[in-house]
Amino acid sequence: MKSKQILKKAFLLVGLFGLLSGSAVSQFQQNPVVSPDIHENGSVTFRLMAPTADSVKISGSWMQGWGAAIQLEKGEDGIWERTFNDLTPDYYNYFYNVDGVRTVDPHNPWVIRDVRNTFSALILPGEESKNVQLNDQRNGTIQEVWYPSPTLNMDQRRMKIYLPPNYYESDENYPVLYLLHGGGGDENAWTELGFANRILDNVIHSGDAKPMIVVMTNGNPNQTSAWHVAPGHEPVRESDSVNPMATELFEESLVNDVIPFVESRYRVKTGKENRAVTGLSMGGWQTQKLALKHPDVFNYFGVMSMGIIEETQFGMNAQNHLELTSQNIDDLKESGYELYWIACGSDDFVFESVNNMKRVLDNHNFDYVYRESGGGHTWDNWRLYLSEFAPMLFQ
Repeated sequence: MKSKQILKKAFLLVGLFGLLSGSAVSQFQQNPVVSPDIHENGSVTFRLMAPTADSVKISGSWMQGWGAAIQLEKGEDGIWERTFNDLTPDYYNYFYNVDGVRTVDPHNPWVIRDVRNTFSALILPGEESKNVQLNDQRNGTIQEVWYPSPTLNMDQRRMKIYLPPNYYESDENYPVLYLLHGGGGDENAWTELGFANRILDNVIHSGDAKPMIVVMTNGNPNQTSAWHVAPGHEPVRESDSVNPMATELFEESLVNDVIPFVESRYRVKTGKENRAVTGLSMGGWQTQKLALKHPDVFNYFGVMSMGIIEETQFGMNAQNHLELTSQNIDDLKESGYELYWIACGSDDFVFESVNNMKRVLDNHNFDYVYRESGGGHTWDNWRLYLSEFAPMLFQ
């Protein structure tokens, strides 16, 4: 008898839930809230259904100044909205502040993560954003790969690998670009925030760049993977007090673990003439170390938004790095290399360190290419730099 009563209550709950769900779906279909709403004239309207809220603000990556926010206007239907008319075609991210609580846009399914913060995202189509837009041709493939790292004493580490269009349909061997993220990032950064796969697809399809494999590792030697990924083998190792840039363990792991793994499992061209490495910020520091300590491994180097710091910063010994550069830069010259490329924004907080780096290299008559853009320490610049660096490789 008791079991029948329990069963009856269960059926009633299921029925009630179904009615509520049906009502909610019906309401959503009858009164959809569109956000972001991209108009034909290029303007964008952001909306949020929040009838009981007293304040709704939006903060977007297109706004100038740390913590910049603009108030949305509330309509009689409880929908808050704001239209922006002067946005340049580009990738943008944003979030709302509702009565002091930060939240993503619930009407926008595209949510991205940057370290431990989440944002809503959009691409405003146009000529300026063409490199990060999807195209209608066959695109490359992203693989999530677990590999062993004896150098770091880890049985499993995670990296992402971009395979160019038609990789599976051909028997061709490809050169490899090793693409490094910055401090606070992980192996997801270049695909989730940098759109590396879209950029490579577009520059390859346009004929500007040679087809290549791109390897995106986790540059933190004390982590197995991005912090939210459960590898099923052991917990993600949390960061300790030592800055990953200071240990040089990652650089050794890249050379001794990652490259042999990639070259044993993928159709790649071997030899330094078929390898390139580039990175932003922390990855730019790691690229410098790889150039100085392993000049026989790579033929192309790209240093984005990082120079030679003049004082001890970030837990690193700047004097040691300066001495290493002075001692080893001539070895790099003698070993031969195809390209040493440096790029930085004029408003970047590391801009002076890049000028210092140029002075040191000039004192050694070291041949490099310098690219200066506007802007600061941002993904807008790093996406631009990748779209310019990749076409220079393996030509």
